[in-house]
Amino acid sequence: MSSIIDADQFTDVLTELKGDATLQGTVTAIYEIGCLFGAIFMLIWGDWLGRRKGIISGATIMILGVIIQVTSYMGKQPLAQFTIGRIITGVGNGMNTSTIPTYQAECSRTSNRGLLICIEGGTIAFGTLIAYWIDFGASYGPPDLTWRFPIAFQCIFGVFIIFGMLVLPESPRWLFTRERYEEGEQVIAALMGAEPDSHEVVLQKNIIMDAIRASGQIAKTTPMSAVFTGGKTQHFRRMLLGASSQLMQQIGGCNAVIYYLPILFKNSVGLTGKLPSILGGVNMIVYSIFATASWFLIERVGRRKLFLYGTVGQMVSMIITFGCLIPGTPGPAKGAAFGLFTYIASFGATWLPLPWLYPAEISPIKTRAKANALSTCSNWLFNFLIVMVTPIMIDNIKWGTYLFFAAMNACFLPVIYFFYPETARRSLEEIDLIFAKGFSENISYVRAAKELPYLSDEDVERLAIQYGFGSPDATKAEEHSDSTGDASQNDHEKADTRELSYHHEIS
Repeated sequence: MSSIIDADQFTDVLTELKGDATLQGTVTAIYEIGCLFGAIFMLIWGDWLGRRKGIISGATIMILGVIIQVTSYMGKQPLAQFTIGRIITGVGNGMNTSTIPTYQAECSRTSNRGLLICIEGGTIAFGTLIAYWIDFGASYGPPDLTWRFPIAFQCIFGVFIIFGMLVLPESPRWLFTRERYEEGEQVIAALMGAEPDSHEVVLQKNIIMDAIRASGQIAKTTPMSAVFTGGKTQHFRRMLLGASSQLMQQIGGCNAVIYYLPILFKNSVGLTGKLPSILGGVNMIVYSIFATASWFLIERVGRRKLFLYGTVGQMVSMIITFGCLIPGTPGPAKGAAFGLFTYIASFGATWLPLPWLYPAEISPIKTRAKANALSTCSNWLFNFLIVMVTPIMIDNIKWGTYLFFAAMNACFLPVIYFFYPETARRSLEEIDLIFAKGFSENISYVRAAKELPYLSDEDVERLAIQYGFGSPDATKAEEHSDSTGDASQNDHEKADTRELSYHHEIS
């Protein structure tokens, strides 16, 4: 919307927007409120609706909202209609951003889960790139084409999502929670390229079922109160980890740059004419290129290090930008533009995909849909806040805006270092064991992730029983053994741990 919202062709139809920066910001940011409503909808009804139907419903609602926007005409309350359309489009997008990462995490192998969700994050950058250049190209067309075509173009992606999901399966983990075991086995077999009765499919089903039984999720809708519980599953802590990553993504300044890049080049850097729009489009090319870097780094470098490296990169970039914009600084335009370019490169390679990946994999199956929806609510709420206040900050504190975002990024570093455990190369059920280990041994979860060896599926099933995540019979037998004070059980557990460590060393 940054190239459309103040265009004469657009404000000639929505006349109330002409010269009113506050109202322009509100119409731009109201989309995020719609996204927040969509995330709240999935928070309440996501487990009932399922992953597949949730995504199809979200895409359908997005298309409906786009149609309402592009059919706004003078004399028929166009501003009200356009605003309602943006809210409805946002609702659909909020539903999808709450659901798609969870769906991908639950259908992916451990070895490529990070890659697949990072590819999704990369498509955000490519979509932004397409939007920038379509806006720029349409600006040379007839008045109606200038803004109606770029907005209508969104429908193509909505239709693609709908038809794509019609041929894709439901999440096997969600199917098991609804007691649709045969369908779940068929999906696992298809995803693994094996027969439904093969050893690997049966073992994978048993591991998933152990996690579901431990959570008490079978054939039940998860109550909201479950998200706020602790114990060895640490539902609340894990929700906070995911939600905080989305919060930090927004207050780190990403959408202050992405939404308002041409305006930043005009008002802060002092560029004029078509140059701000061209540089904005070039910056989106840089954004897209660096977004693909995460595809190759996410499993090799890991989540924690990418979070930390990206935060340092964003902080330094904002320092460069505000330093060059201090009055009296020589060559401010070039230095500030360089800072904005390095910021978007750092963000694209790290903070763009990570907050969509981390919440989807860090939460257990019982609260995954709700925790991911809450983290998405955090994203859209603070997205709205940043989009609303950025123009005001630029007008009032000018270069201090970039100092503020640099300070925010500095605050992220200790939070990530001390509280974010590594999840790379771990199965979703293996991540459950990290939190069980940390809680049971009263150690930090970052340390628990470092100490827990990488496990085979057989090891995961065995250690799950040790921590009380196994089948009811196995768990009951373990509890009975503990209650009789059988000291030999402790020796067995130590031997199991030594065996797992040995397995890790030789693998």
